[in-house]
Amino acid sequence: MRVLSGRAGAFGRICGCLAACLFALASPAGAQDESPGSVREVIAKATTTLDTDQQREMVEGLASADPDEVTIWLKKWKQGEIYLYQDAEGNDMAVTLSGDPDPEARFALASVATGEPVTGADGQVARATTDDLYLADTDSKLRRVMKDVTDRMELLSPDPKERVKAVKATGNQQDITKLPLLEQIKATEKNGKVKDALDEAIAMLKLRSEDPAVRQAAVLELGEMGSIASQGAIKTVRREAEEAGNAALVSACDRAQLDIDGHISRVNTVGTVFRGLSLGSILLVVAIGLAITFGLMGVINMAHGELIAVGAYTTYLVQNLFGAGIHMSPFGMTVSIPGMNLTGNSWGLYFLVAIPASFLTAAAVGILLERGIIRFLYKRPLESLLATWGVSMILQQLFRLIFGSNNVQVDSPAYLSGNWTVNDVIFGWNRVFVIAFAVLIIFLTWVVLNKTSLGLLIRAVMQNRAMAACMGVRTERVNMMTFGFGSGLAGLAGAFLSQIGNVGPNLGQNYIVDSFMTVVVGGVGNIIGTVISALGIGMADQSLQQILGNPVLGKILVLGAIILFLQWKPAGLFATRSRSLD
Repeated sequence: MRVLSGRAGAFGRICGCLAACLFALASPAGAQDESPGSVREVIAKATTTLDTDQQREMVEGLASADPDEVTIWLKKWKQGEIYLYQDAEGNDMAVTLSGDPDPEARFALASVATGEPVTGADGQVARATTDDLYLADTDSKLRRVMKDVTDRMELLSPDPKERVKAVKATGNQQDITKLPLLEQIKATEKNGKVKDALDEAIAMLKLRSEDPAVRQAAVLELGEMGSIASQGAIKTVRREAEEAGNAALVSACDRAQLDIDGHISRVNTVGTVFRGLSLGSILLVVAIGLAITFGLMGVINMAHGELIAVGAYTTYLVQNLFGAGIHMSPFGMTVSIPGMNLTGNSWGLYFLVAIPASFLTAAAVGILLERGIIRFLYKRPLESLLATWGVSMILQQLFRLIFGSNNVQVDSPAYLSGNWTVNDVIFGWNRVFVIAFAVLIIFLTWVVLNKTSLGLLIRAVMQNRAMAACMGVRTERVNMMTFGFGSGLAGLAGAFLSQIGNVGPNLGQNYIVDSFMTVVVGGVGNIIGTVISALGIGMADQSLQQILGNPVLGKILVLGAIILFLQWKPAGLFATRSRSLD
């Protein structure tokens, strides 16, 4: 492949052009001069120009053009996707390769300027191999100009998030020549987050100043900001200050590092509290259904984990119905149900439908389990434990036969996929949602148990079954509805767990032990105790992991503490009182 090379220019003229462009591009896009012709035409002309200074000026002139198009064509140029083709008159033409090569490895050629196919002397589409073409060359100075243009376009992006990202990248580069541009952008910037990013980036650029006083002020400013990103740069400044014997600057660096360390400690503390709350909320969402079936009814339901998986798989099916449809091969049969083929925000609504669907599906499975097996085993805990353990094994195998043994993919909608970053603390939307979700579930459970006729019947039967039966309460129906309600809550837990982890046949087994542990520590049958237990275990687990730096050791210590606690208070935090004589 032949390459056009040997391009060179005066270093002073380049610096002058770059400096002029830095200040010119700091003004709003509407105040910039329009580029001569389209981006394609400018790129086509620049690649065929041998004057390197003129070439760089053309690239700089693209600053007022469409950012997306400029980025695409500059990338093509840098990556060697633009070639020079000599037409019949011997003139160079910028072209790109089009389509697949023919048997002789020749590609069809398309004009960069127009996008139209290039025709040869015979009127047919021109074809050539890469060896027959010149590669539109770029030297290091031209590539630097290209990068400056694309970087500055990102700094002036209409999207605040893109501007923040570009500002941070500019600060990390510590190119002091970009300081005037950032200062001028700051003078007109209105967005608070972008202005904060600009303050940090400007201070980081000033670390490369030749004036020790400017560097010292920048170091102290970064320390006051608690700038985590500047730690490496501050260490470099401190090392240089030690070599130069500048004790004041060394002291400023030490003070700044102490301020940043304090900020990191506060960030870690808040992050640990948030993660503890989210983990406790997850345990609460998983355990609240068990607090009904085990705590109030006294049924040791080892299939509780599989009811969680029922909710998760229901979410998976609803997602597919909103998308391309359901295509499975259960029991060797092919099942295809067309979907709605929704996209974007419309598809994201699937989760709002999956929440009630998961509750109802898991409640229906729970009612079948209660009517078919559990109702014959009340007051026989060992038999109910063994029977529900067998049911859990059966359900796991059914999941494998219907959905396969591998995990299925459940994608989160956009409103659960992002995060908020507040003073360097990251709050994931899915974890914020689970905290709010847990609060809502607790509130609705309290309303059902204390403000509805079903709740009155549940409390009456659980306190004294015989007396309630004498008063005309249909205890068997109450048992069925209570077990269905608890199972439905397990389905809700599965719907949310599908958004933060894998969905597979063994999903429930990962949480069944933690669920029983949470219910027992809180006090069997006590909802408030379950809430306190879940949050306490979650906070303790995350705190120990943060302090010890070892998740496994932290988990072991939490389990050990629970064992010791139950030795002290076997009935849990809140012992359930009953009027029943048995």
